[in-house]
Amino acid sequence: MEPATLDGRTVLVTGGAGFIGSHLVDALCEGCDVRVLDDLSTGRRDHVHPEATLFEGDLCDEGVLDAATEDVDVVFHEAANASVARSVAAPRASHRTNATGTLAVLEAARRADARVVAASSTAIYGDPTTVPVTESEPTTPLSPYGVEKLAADHYVRLYADLYGLDTVALRYFNVYGPRQACTDYSSVITTFLEQACSGQPITVEGDGDQRRDFVHVRDVVSANLLAATTDRVGEAYNVGTGDSVSVAELAALVVELTGARSDVVSVDPRPGDITVSRADISKARAELGYEPSVSLREGLTQLVVGDGPARPSATSGRPV
Repeated sequence: MEPATLDGRTVLVTGGAGFIGSHLVDALCEGCDVRVLDDLSTGRRDHVHPEATLFEGDLCDEGVLDAATEDVDVVFHEAANASVARSVAAPRASHRTNATGTLAVLEAARRADARVVAASSTAIYGDPTTVPVTESEPTTPLSPYGVEKLAADHYVRLYADLYGLDTVALRYFNVYGPRQACTDYSSVITTFLEQACSGQPITVEGDGDQRRDFVHVRDVVSANLLAATTDRVGEAYNVGTGDSVSVAELAALVVELTGARSDVVSVDPRPGDITVSRADISKARAELGYEPSVSLREGLTQLVVGDGPARPSATSGRPV
């Protein structure tokens, strides 16, 4: 059986000028009429594919949101405050973006009768009690960001049960790849690469034994495309690789691949840092057909030498 396709559909990507959103827009522009809604507070206009239509505005502005969602078939909701630190410093503003903004998107999608594929986060689990982390892991977030994402995750699934809206929540683990800015643990890779390439010491917080599941943005895009066509709606899925690496091992790999002479040095650990995080992706494999394809070594090599041309296809939902 041929895989489902989004070709010919009208789609909206909120946060489409940002890191993950812009890669998703690139893939969708191969066969879809693509719109982007972004306030450009952290996203960049030059990251928006030239064939996409950009609506510049706030998620909570009902007028611009209704214009962007008019007659759309699918909304990919990527817009967020992705910084844990910012959520701690300004929890009300972060809540408005991450929780209230998601609710606004769901209401607009309900008016347009559009499917919603929404970015959730591993932060909802807090410090997990079991590893690998399944979708049934208790949710005990450790930051306002985690609480906001948990509220959004619940809203996304509730709208399927309560209103019959086709929704899917994707719980991203530590995403990395081209166009990523240096913010929090998700971009420790970006930080290490910048330090190595500029000859600075590579700073590892604590003893470096913290383990993370780093998933390449191409695989995250693949998961989104699969979620946009699945019949398993009202569900949440982990999006990672199912493997993990310690931060110390990551630093050593960056030194190897860059040929840097940087020393790896320890600095004070972050308070409340999670010890181990690794996704159980068996549910996404079984129900979405999701299969990560980019190894950490391959993904890092692409970042060192420049990202290769291979991108996911909106037809197959898998890298081509």
